[in-house]
Amino acid sequence: MELSSSSRFQGLDVVDGSGKKVGSVGQVYLDDESGQPEWVTVKTGMFGTGESFVPLSEASFDGGAVSVPFDKDKVKDAPRVDADEHLDPEQERELYRYYGRDYGTAAAAAGGRQTESGTGRAASGRTENAVDAERGGPGSDASGPNTDEAMTRSEERLEVGTESRESGRARLRKFVVTENVTQTVPVSHEEVRIEREPITDANRDEAMSGGEITEEEHEVTLHEERPVTRKETVPVERVRLDTETVTDQEQVSEQVRKEQIEADEDRGRDASVDRGRE
Repeated sequence: MELSSSSRFQGLDVVDGSGKKVGSVGQVYLDDESGQPEWVTVKTGMFGTGESFVPLSEASFDGGAVSVPFDKDKVKDAPRVDADEHLDPEQERELYRYYGRDYGTAAAAAGGRQTESGTGRAASGRTENAVDAERGGPGSDASGPNTDEAMTRSEERLEVGTESRESGRARLRKFVVTENVTQTVPVSHEEVRIEREPITDANRDEAMSGGEITEEEHEVTLHEERPVTRKETVPVERVRLDTETVTDQEQVSEQVRKEQIEADEDRGRDASVDRGRE
């Protein structure tokens, strides 16, 4: 349905091309010449306190929501324009440039855009300070002129932890090697030794038992020891893999942001005001 009547979608949800909610419609800005809706402000943030401009040139309306071809992050990061009651050509040109759209000669010639109410306030009658706060204007921080008399200073803190990940693998592998083993073992052998004994009364009978003159052979068997080897397989040890945790020290460097607060006092202006009062 054509977006021809701003009252029909003011306050409705704004969704992106996939149907995901971006925010809700805040104010509607009309073309100065045609009077047709040209821009809407979309309230985003956890409590709807942020308000960003979105063009309606490519929007569609299904009766329940306004669909725009931009996601929530794109809308939230749009330039903050303090339009109050009127959106001038320069502000509109900056917004078109951000959304990647051509401002066009017709928009430049047409001039500004005025709010539907002509006062810069939504139908609910918001004050200008409330609008500034919703748009993220001055004093809308966690604390400030619109909250109290102090500012909140924040900073990032670095938290370092550890995570476990696989760094490598170890395995046991058994294989066979051959080596030479040398040992010394005593061995014995028999050698021939001639023993001579004289004839005595004790051996005379044995000496005279044969012929007087004869030829004869007498044989003796000699023995010797030789080394003999035998191999047997015996278990010698058990080997297993185990792990132990070794703790090292590593330095971790990371950038963190923190806010700084300083006072800026404009004494020249105060002095001129005092002189004028005199």
